[in-house]
Amino acid sequence: MIMHVIDALASAFLSMLALSDLRRRRLPNAIVAAFAALYVAHAWLSGATPIAFELHLVTGVAALVLAAALFGFGWLGGGDAKLFGAVFLWSGPAHAATVFFIVSLFGLMLALAQIAVGRMQRDAAPPGALAWLAPSHGVPYGLALAVGAIAAVWLPASSTPAHTLALLPHLSVWPLSVHVRLT
Repeated sequence: MIMHVIDALASAFLSMLALSDLRRRRLPNAIVAAFAALYVAHAWLSGATPIAFELHLVTGVAALVLAAALFGFGWLGGGDAKLFGAVFLWSGPAHAATVFFIVSLFGLMLALAQIAVGRMQRDAAPPGALAWLAPSHGVPYGLALAVGAIAAVWLPASSTPAHTLALLPHLSVWPLSVHVRLT
């Protein structure tokens, strides 16, 4: 029961973030941090193993580093970068590809909608209901991230996937084998 409350609260935070991004193109740090902190509570209450928690943490940090690079190039906002890390903290390695696909698909849909609104602006002013999609306001990518995050929250929890654990011993040998092949 408590797990459903945590998941519902996480979904409520994501809804607030999506609305904030749509209206003001801002993702409040406090809400992003609260969403990330809910994963820690979720993992602890669900009895996640230390390795499962660490894999989720590594996935989130890797996503944050990638998003920070995108922010550095000006391709993503700072709030989006922080939310990106929090979303993949929740997804972990087991659902990272699925969540990434969902975020990318909704991001593409937002971009196409903005292109259409931009063309409407050239011909005539778009209806007021579409003003939030005006290209001059930037892409509300927090909305796509929120949709992917809701999927991450509600996807069935999996403890550390067996295929991930099976790869761990081989990962430390991989750089050595590449070095040997190159020399």
